[in-house]
Amino acid sequence: MKAVVFPGSFDPVTNGHLDLIRRACAIFGEVVVLVLPNAAKKTRFSLQERVNFLKEALAQDKNVRVEGSEGLLVEYMKKNGYTTVVRGVRNAHDWNPERTNVYFNKQLYPELETVFLPADEAYQFISSTAIKEAAASGVDVSPWVPERVAKELKN
Repeated sequence: MKAVVFPGSFDPVTNGHLDLIRRACAIFGEVVVLVLPNAAKKTRFSLQERVNFLKEALAQDKNVRVEGSEGLLVEYMKKNGYTTVVRGVRNAHDWNPERTNVYFNKQLYPELETVFLPADEAYQFISSTAIKEAAASGVDVSPWVPERVAKELKN
């Protein structure tokens, strides 16, 4: 079976992201975690820092590879011969933007299929934006992110 791609900005990676990645790996066998820029978001960490955080957090996970890319998701998918994207959906708020992405990705790369995984109940309300806001206010975010990310956000 071909690898699937789990894309995101991961700024920062959360335990919810890690849960979805591991679940996708259990279903599909091999997952490429792709760190991408998001023009709609102001990032706290560089692309390389985000790649490094994910590599560290997923170091013990077999069949998971982490990469970064500066271009569009569909460009990466075409260039590398991937045809399946896995996306996590936390709640109804996530659904419409994800469906819009599916539409445009399909227009640009008709062979592309997207599979949605619902977030585990424990992670439905965790978002990278909320984590950054909480950390900026001095809240200990270690219950929701990998240890190294919590330390970096605290600094």
